[in-house]
Amino acid sequence: MISQSVQPETFNPALKYRNLPAVVLAGRPNVGKSTLFNRLLRRKKAITDPTPGVTRDAVSADAFIAGKPVRLIDTGGFKLDRDNPPSYDGGTLGDALDDLVVGRTVETVSQADLVVLILEAGELTGEDEAFIDFLRPSQDRLIVAVNKTEGGRRENESWNVLAYGFNEVYMISAEHGDNVADLEAAIVKRLDFSRVELDDGGTRPIRIALLGKPNTGKSTLSNRLTASQGSIVSPAPGTTRDVVEGTFVYRSRQFHILDTAGIRRKSKVTENIEYYSVNRAIKSIDEADIVFLLIDAQEGLTDQDKKIAALAHDQGRGIILTLNKWDTMPRVKNAFQAVQDRIRFFFGKMEFAPIVPVSAADGSGMEELLNLALRVYSQLILRIDTGPLNQALEKWIEEYPPPIGPRTRFKVKYAVQVSDNPVKFIIFVSRPQAVTEPYIAYLRNRIRRDLGFSLVPVDIEIRGSAGPRKRERG
Repeated sequence: MISQSVQPETFNPALKYRNLPAVVLAGRPNVGKSTLFNRLLRRKKAITDPTPGVTRDAVSADAFIAGKPVRLIDTGGFKLDRDNPPSYDGGTLGDALDDLVVGRTVETVSQADLVVLILEAGELTGEDEAFIDFLRPSQDRLIVAVNKTEGGRRENESWNVLAYGFNEVYMISAEHGDNVADLEAAIVKRLDFSRVELDDGGTRPIRIALLGKPNTGKSTLSNRLTASQGSIVSPAPGTTRDVVEGTFVYRSRQFHILDTAGIRRKSKVTENIEYYSVNRAIKSIDEADIVFLLIDAQEGLTDQDKKIAALAHDQGRGIILTLNKWDTMPRVKNAFQAVQDRIRFFFGKMEFAPIVPVSAADGSGMEELLNLALRVYSQLILRIDTGPLNQALEKWIEEYPPPIGPRTRFKVKYAVQVSDNPVKFIIFVSRPQAVTEPYIAYLRNRIRRDLGFSLVPVDIEIRGSAGPRKRERG
C-alpha cells in the first residue's frame, strides 16, 4: 500500500488524513467537555446538556486545530458517586453503565497521544482529585484547562490547581471561546505529526461494517470473508459483544471488516453490557465506508433494519442490503425478484442501495457481494470537476426548468461537489426558500444517473448568497 507522508507545514483542511494524533478530552461529568469538543471541532457533534452524564461513549471526529489535523475524542464523565456497586447481572442499569462509561474513559485515556483534563472553575471535587491521581503517570502527555472562567469568573481561586503539581494551566470558556486559541496552540505544540499521511481513498483499505439484528449471520460472514475464526459464532443471539476487526484481500484490494453486536429494538435491550455494545455498533458506522446490512432472508425486511439503514444513510455511507441465509429459502423461480420488489416497495428511500442474496454458511454470493462493494466504493470516492458538473447542470435545467411564478421562481446559478465519501454537492440559487423538494429530488436523480453515483447516498445543499437554507440527502 502506497504511503504518502506529509510535511506538517503543508496540511490542508480540504484534504483527508490518517494516522492522526489522538487528543482526548477528559474530566468528571458536566465540566464542559462536549462544549469544548464542539468548539474545537467548529461544529456541533457532541450532545451538550446541563444534565451530568449525557455523553456515555466516546465521541470522536477529525478536527483541524491551529492548522493541524488531529483525532478529537470526547469521553464520558469520570464518575465516583455511584450509589450501588456496578453489576452486569441483575444490577441497576444506571450504575452498571456508569462503570462501563468510566472503564471506557480510562481505556480511551490510556491510548491517547495527549489528554486535555478539563476542570470547572472553583474548588475541585473528590472526582477531580481522583482523576488527577489516575493521570499522574501520564503527566508528560497532559494539558490542564479550567473551564467556565468567562470574563475572569472565579479565575483567582482556580489558580490553586497548580498546587497539584501542574506546570501550567489554561483558563478558558468553552461556551464563549475565551482563551481557546491559546489552548489550541498548546495542544498542537505537544503533538507529533510525523506519522500523518494523506488518506488516499484509492489505496487505503476499504472499511466494511457488518450491521443487522442479532443472529443474522454477521460473525459467520466475517469469518467467511477473513478466512478466520476471529468472531465467535453461536446460534444464541447477541454472542458478539464488541466490535471484532479483521482484514482480507480481494482482487488486489485490501478490506477491513468491523463485525458488530446485533442491534435490536430499544425496548428489547435490557442487559446492561448489550446496551453499551449497541452504542458501539452504531458508532462503527462512523468508521466505515460501506455497511453490509445483513437481513435474514426468511424473516425479510423489518422496521429495525430500516432504522439501521437510515443511520448509515444519514452518515452518507455506502449500503448493501445483504440477504443472508439464502440457502435456506425454497428454490422457487423468481424468488429473489419477488423479495427484491417487496423491499423496494416498503423501503423506497433506499432505492439506490443494491440488494444481493448470499449464504455466509456455504459461501455462495460472496463474489457478487465483494464486486458490488468495489463498485459502491468507487462511486463514494468519485469526484466531478466543477466544469463538467455545471455543463450537466445547464442541460438538466434546460430539460426541466424551475417553476415560473412570483413565489416559486428561482434561478439556478452553479454547483460544486464539496466532498466525496460522503458524497455532497452544493447548488447555488437565487432564492433558496423557493426550491421545492421535488426539484431537489430531480437534480439528485440526474446526478445519480448522469454522473455515476447510482449506488450511493447523495447529499444536496441548496445555498444562496446569505448561506445554507435547505439540505436534502437521498
